Amino acid sequence: MPTFDYQTAFHIAPVGLVISRQRIIEDCNRQLGKIFGYDHEALIGQSFQVLYPSPKEFERIGERIPPIMSTQGVYSDERIMRRANGELFWCHVTGRSLDVNDPHAAGLWTFEDISATRRVAVALTAREREIAAQLVQGKTSKQIGKILEISPRTVDIYRARLMQKYGAGTATELVQRLLGN
Repeated sequence: MPTFDYQTAFHIAPVGLVISRQRIIEDCNRQLGKIFGYDHEALIGQSFQVLYPSPKEFERIGERIPPIMSTQGVYSDERIMRRANGELFWCHVTGRSLDVNDPHAAGLWTFEDISATRRVAVALTAREREIAAQLVQGKTSKQIGKILEISPRTVDIYRARLMQKYGAGTATELVQRLLGN
């Protein structure tokens, strides 16, 4: 029977795995490369920013992680990410830091492509993508506003735009369409 060590497990895991320092990919497995359409070795030394739809989203999510990770010890969300070919897709991301007081210092992250069950059906702005990601988690306008540091009324305006883009008559119908149902 072949030897099965931690390094082998890391590289053959069925989800994308990343070891990071200051939001730079120190090491990653083949599955991460497959998910994002890169040779996994080409991602080593790159900023996580190459995986985001825009620099603004990279910054916003980066600012959101420390307070959550420092209180909960782990950060997890579902968000729209970008493949090497520019395709946008839904991804479940979870991370744990080695130091909750400095969450970006060093951590382990998992990336799971959930596009088979959830498609990006229409072109969305960066803010619409952020709000859509919160809506599918069942968050209210007030909760989303607090997370994104915008007013609940602004969230409602974006929700209305999303409803129009997806042809949804109700917020529940919008969530179902965002989920691909």
